[in-house]
Amino acid sequence: MNAEAKGLWLGLLGVAMFALTMPMTRLAVGPAADPQLPPLFVTAGRAALAGLLSIAYLAATGAPRPRRGHWPALAISAAGTVIGFPLFLALALREVDAMHAAVVTGVLPLATAIAAAAWLRQRPSAGFWLCAVAGCALVIAFAVHQGGGRLVVADALLLGAVASAAIGYVAGAQLAAQMRAEQVICWVLVASLPLTLPVMLAAWPAQGARASAWGGFAYVTLFSMWLGFFAWYRGLALGGMVRVSQVQLVQPFLALLAAAPLLGERLEPATVGFSLAVIATVFLGKRMPVNLETRPA
Repeated sequence: MNAEAKGLWLGLLGVAMFALTMPMTRLAVGPAADPQLPPLFVTAGRAALAGLLSIAYLAATGAPRPRRGHWPALAISAAGTVIGFPLFLALALREVDAMHAAVVTGVLPLATAIAAAAWLRQRPSAGFWLCAVAGCALVIAFAVHQGGGRLVVADALLLGAVASAAIGYVAGAQLAAQMRAEQVICWVLVASLPLTLPVMLAAWPAQGARASAWGGFAYVTLFSMWLGFFAWYRGLALGGMVRVSQVQLVQPFLALLAAAPLLGERLEPATVGFSLAVIATVFLGKRMPVNLETRPA
């Protein structure tokens, strides 16, 4: 298996783990009518606990400390993936259900491709961009269809989450080309501990929450915030950020499928049709030429 194919499969594994982030975060925070864990606690807690796991992992593997030149990218990745994305998402999921969040954040692949192309000056072909735009247009159309043509305030929070994740992904993937992918997310989380650990303790829930809420919190801590990035950053580094990022197009529909049994949200037949159409754009986009040679801006 060549590096690009391996990168695509690792990217898909990471996306499969990330796909459950929406329903699991919804379980953790609960709706506004039945709140569970505070969004700020979920945001800081998942990063802080994953950071403590990262310390143990880095010590056990004897990982070297990042070089001085790595710290700016580590800080950008932390701002996007540790703080921005989880916080915006948790706040939004208090107001909208997981299916709504999944379809709105479906524009993340295009945002990641744009961020990668701008930052690293990668040059996708016109055909690639056409597939990327078509896939995202399908996702947006599905969001409008599901929402009855109505946008809500939470959509702004979800778009903030998209922008945060795209920038954080690119910064982390750039580092993953220079150091092991699992070390990238571990150092990002460890560097964030001086912020996330005190905030987690300060935001600790004063009232009890259901076991399902704590289960959702455990999932987003272990998989969404930690292990998923092991696969995701390595996939981006091996297969190219612009190309592998398009695997994310299937993420909203995996999240929709998971939300039905986990949250009891209704899965409509139209989801299947949109899902098949979006997956088709992923396979078409993967066949389009992409210049993987990068030069930092």
